[in-house]
Amino acid sequence: MTEHELTRRRLLALGLAIPPLAALAGTDVFAGELLAATPAIADDDDPTPAQTEGPYFTPNSPLRRSIVPARAGVTRLTLTGRVLTTAGRPISRALVDFWQADANGAYDNSGYRFRGHQFTDANGRYALTTVVPGLYPGRTKHIHVKVQPRGGSILTSQLYFPGVARNRSDGIFQSALLVRNWRKVGARRAARFDFVLR
Repeated sequence: MTEHELTRRRLLALGLAIPPLAALAGTDVFAGELLAATPAIADDDDPTPAQTEGPYFTPNSPLRRSIVPARAGVTRLTLTGRVLTTAGRPISRALVDFWQADANGAYDNSGYRFRGHQFTDANGRYALTTVVPGLYPGRTKHIHVKVQPRGGSILTSQLYFPGVARNRSDGIFQSALLVRNWRKVGARRAARFDFVLR
């Protein structure tokens, strides 16, 4: 088997998929019913498409897995996934920086509400607690992200949600950036997205 043939699909078929994300300690993200089996991942190893940063990026965000402000009375979203090479290899210690509008479509441009970064674990995994963002004027619902492997180039992109009517009229929406395994888990929402870097 050549290196090119060792895709993520083949790794799954060989039973080499990573274990559940429960190994990431120190967070409530994986409590109870959120410990489902790893869902199917993308059928190909194409790099994740880059997208515009937008006007609201703020550097030096806090290191944290939850970007939901304390006492925010909104439905939580748990977003999990991995950062991988195009050969399906996990990238450890990759920086993953998220920022987004709140549930009403407003960005915090004076502080760090709904902003934060984290680093992938040894198996390339990340886990984010947030909310489904509201509709920002002229845009569909989306989460901004920057992903950077140690010493590597930064991927700047955006993630989208299935079933949102405004996806059809958003000028930069790409279906390749839809979160996967979108579902309700108790009172929460959950989704998955694997970032593939060149």
